[in-house]
Amino acid sequence: MSTLPVYRWRLAPEGLATRRQLRALGLRPGGQDVVAQLERPRRRRGPLVAYLYRVDRARPVRPMTPARRAALSAAMTARRTCPVCRQDAGYCIPSSLGMCVTCHDNPTTHASKEVPRVR
Repeated sequence: MSTLPVYRWRLAPEGLATRRQLRALGLRPGGQDVVAQLERPRRRRGPLVAYLYRVDRARPVRPMTPARRAALSAAMTARRTCPVCRQDAGYCIPSSLGMCVTCHDNPTTHASKEVPRVR
């Protein structure tokens, strides 16, 4: 098993990019294997690691289809809708709370409704 070359933060050679950098260029890895890794040292913890891909082998990002757009919209609506008051909170409901912040802070307002348990 071969090991990947490791580069320090900001010292990766030209022609290699992270997933995020590829996305900014309108590209995706396209099934290619990781060719190197980038490490950013941190104090008192292990380094942050990012995988690098070859830019010349990257493929264009697939276009957004109407079905994909509708599915993403439905998923975001579900994440923003409070299960207790059934209203759009205007933000993604924290999974730690399981309800909007207003319902969490005022339990007497919705005491008659059953609160779903978060696992």
